[in-house]
Amino acid sequence: MTTSDDHVPAPGVTRRSLLAGAVGVAAAAALADPTRVHAAGADAAAAFLGPSPLGVVPAIQEWTGGTGILKLRTMARVVTAPGASARLTRIAGQLVSDARELLGWSLTTATGTSAAGDIVLAVDVNASYGGALADLKGEAYRLAVNDRVQITAGAEAGAYYGTRSLLQALLAASDQATLSQGTAIDYPNYPVRGFMLDVGRRFFTPKFITAYINWMGWLKLNTFHLHLNDNEINPSDWSTAYQAFRLKTDNPAFAGLAAADGAYSRSDWDAFEDAAAANALTIIPEFDAPAHARAFTAFKPSIGMNGGKSDLLDLSNPDATAFMKSVFAEFTPWFRGPTVHMGADEYPTRLAGQYKTYVNTVAEYIRALGKKPAMWGSITSMSGSAAGYDRNIIVESWNDGWYGPKEALGDGYQVINTNDSYLYVVPFASYYHPHGLDPASILADWEPHVFPDNETLTPQQPGLLGAMPAVWNDLVHATYTELDVHQLVGTYLAACSTKTWSGTKAGSDAGVFLGSAGTVGQGPGTSYLPNPLATPADPDLARGKATTTSSTETSAFPASYATDGSPATRWSSAYSNDQWLAVDLGSPQYLGRARLNWETAYGKDYDIQTSPDGSAWTTVASRRGLSGPGVDNLVLTHPVTARYVRMRGITRGTGWGYSLWAFEVRAPADQALRRPTSASSTETSAFPASYATDGLPSTRWSSAYTNDQWLAVDLGASPQTYGSARLTWEAAYGKDYDIQTSPDGSAWTTVASRRGLAGPGTDTLTFAATTARYVRMHGITRGTRYGYSLYAFEVR
Repeated sequence: MTTSDDHVPAPGVTRRSLLAGAVGVAAAAALADPTRVHAAGADAAAAFLGPSPLGVVPAIQEWTGGTGILKLRTMARVVTAPGASARLTRIAGQLVSDARELLGWSLTTATGTSAAGDIVLAVDVNASYGGALADLKGEAYRLAVNDRVQITAGAEAGAYYGTRSLLQALLAASDQATLSQGTAIDYPNYPVRGFMLDVGRRFFTPKFITAYINWMGWLKLNTFHLHLNDNEINPSDWSTAYQAFRLKTDNPAFAGLAAADGAYSRSDWDAFEDAAAANALTIIPEFDAPAHARAFTAFKPSIGMNGGKSDLLDLSNPDATAFMKSVFAEFTPWFRGPTVHMGADEYPTRLAGQYKTYVNTVAEYIRALGKKPAMWGSITSMSGSAAGYDRNIIVESWNDGWYGPKEALGDGYQVINTNDSYLYVVPFASYYHPHGLDPASILADWEPHVFPDNETLTPQQPGLLGAMPAVWNDLVHATYTELDVHQLVGTYLAACSTKTWSGTKAGSDAGVFLGSAGTVGQGPGTSYLPNPLATPADPDLARGKATTTSSTETSAFPASYATDGSPATRWSSAYSNDQWLAVDLGSPQYLGRARLNWETAYGKDYDIQTSPDGSAWTTVASRRGLSGPGVDNLVLTHPVTARYVRMRGITRGTGWGYSLWAFEVRAPADQALRRPTSASSTETSAFPASYATDGLPSTRWSSAYTNDQWLAVDLGASPQTYGSARLTWEAAYGKDYDIQTSPDGSAWTTVASRRGLAGPGTDTLTFAATTARYVRMHGITRGTRYGYSLYAFEVR
């Protein structure tokens, strides 16, 4: 939780000192699984079922390589045995529909005996699942690839997870069909692998919630905690403070309780539960009281302190507890999961006796409704010890001072790690992790047993259920959107999922892991969510490049932190107006825009400048009157080619200096990507024209073995202006060729030429900015006796 006066850091302090990086605890990170072997004769990119650059996410636990490969047919059968459970039959059908969505395949379901080339789903509780703990075998599975794919699981949840791994493996394959033979044995390390979202302070639409359930299932996360009520932090006037309760019932006794700016109906919630069941996930709903309860005290002022002008229930009034019982009674029948959360954090410590009575009473009542109660860990701060408290409650350990995990486990509670120092994100605030957790730190230094302040436990310690990172939307009046939140969460949730599932099996190389996560994407049913880990059409040319500055506030905020790709590190300048940050791109690059992610100390007025030599600078874009921090995109009026780029600050937006989470320099987007492509010829049907513009580095177009050949792209009826072509030649390269454009695909104008290219590789040609619907490479002279062969033809 994040809202009490004595817990929320003062903005003037936290902006400079609180957790500039995500995790600061040293922990060993294992190397990639040394037992993983490549299949003989198989393409190296196909051996991806282990922790590899094209790996399954989260990383699998055990992989034993075989010999050879299996190329699945796009019309293969998904086979279950006669008498298979209804749930397993549904999973088979789900695999068919998901393969259609993700791969364009036309699988079919079948019952009976399997044959070579089939995908077989089975449940076998007596099978061996490697190192899986006995109580987690229901989520374990074996994925064997030989002359067919066989997924055998301890229960239906494991079968579902096996299908996720199969789909990801296919997405990661260079041809999206070929698998290396071998056997994966996979299972989770912890029973609770989740994510918590505060929808109380900010409404997230039903389509967002459903997409998140689908995405979480794709990552083998199994618990979605929804914080359903909350309010503004320390408002100046409680009568106008923002508060919300997010469930809407037809019961007239609760008319007016649901928030007017967004609430979930029973049909909405049923859809969430249906999606959760399909994705092997449970939802934990939370009604937060007796603090954070402004939605309830505003609805019924008589149960609140100060006549309802606060966010605290008056527990000396029996009606307050009675009302909360009525809320649980009304809505608990909606919930299909086993756990209901009562909140119970940050109540005034002077009222510890009343608080203890409330916790015990509500916990008992939730059990009477058939659910397991959960609460935020608060006992140390409230009462000093757990004496007299109900122990049959799941405790989310969110802050070591309020109730640390060692004490909670010692008192007999089951514990979930939601530690604020390591796992809290408050979007775009000045405290906790306003731009998301650092996935590199998560991969290298964190696991569910890791806590700060000497509270770290042993891995898989009895009573430790798992972990959940959390997003708290404290800034109730900020203008960010639900998709802005996803842009943050999408950078780190896959890293959290792999550490809760298989610990260090993914290794600590964030670049490799995030590349895998970007490749396999976010799964079916998530088209609403942009994938922050996907390779962009306009890659960041500044990432990891040499960066200099006019000044730094301290050595803790160097220039390199603005271009290191981490959302949790930043550069900060001296406290004066005329400051700059410059990047050496290493060689002249074709540039289209700059993307700056400002910290609280933002630049009000600044220029983007370029230089061929780092000495003479030309202004190519300007910003005047920026109103606050966040992401600012500046598109160059005319794309330019330059080696050096800098932000030159003119006027600060605050009394501090300039501070950037990220300074990105991007090329114009590839307008040819996945556009209709034709050619004068193809060597064979295995090398079609479309392979030069599909965005995949391993596919290629190849022409007939003669000189005069061409490859043409239709950029669409409304092409943007472009000024460069980037060609990645295979061994059969073009020695002499032209880049030509056309308004109609008939009359062609040469805009750039290459003569005497010495060999294969990447060749970039720049030319005067032009706008034309069609563009082509016209080959004049081959560089070899073969034809022309392009891995990629890009137009920017």
